[in-house]
Amino acid sequence: MKLQVATRIAIYAVCELAARPGKQLSAGEIADRFDISVNHLGKVLRTLGRAGMVEACRGVGGGHRFRGNPRRVTLLDIIELFEDVGPRARRSPEPGAATHAGRALGRVVDEIDDMTRATLASITLATVLKMGQRGRRPGRLRAE
Repeated sequence: MKLQVATRIAIYAVCELAARPGKQLSAGEIADRFDISVNHLGKVLRTLGRAGMVEACRGVGGGHRFRGNPRRVTLLDIIELFEDVGPRARRSPEPGAATHAGRALGRVVDEIDDMTRATLASITLATVLKMGQRGRRPGRLRAE
């Protein structure tokens, strides 16, 4: 699955904030950590804020903080804010979809979509954070 840049930035930002409960981080700090544009990150943080996943704190020492439970928020929760991971029925019909082969392929693709959704729904932020700690190497992380 290929994720859009905004989706990857959202996952990075939410993980960074969730890893520091109770602490506020500025958009600049997060952007520096992942070597990403502060402007692009700002747009992503606004989307996450509207979804109630992060909270902006104003004033001296302000920034953003995570508002959820890392054991309950899943990758699917974040990805759905930026990507269409819904069923194929919402997509426009594809050439050949009404043929025998097209219907068969459609069933296979639907099954793959279902497995992808189930997998993303089963991976919590707590799991991602644990995976990151186990594979942590010194140095700066870079967005790819």
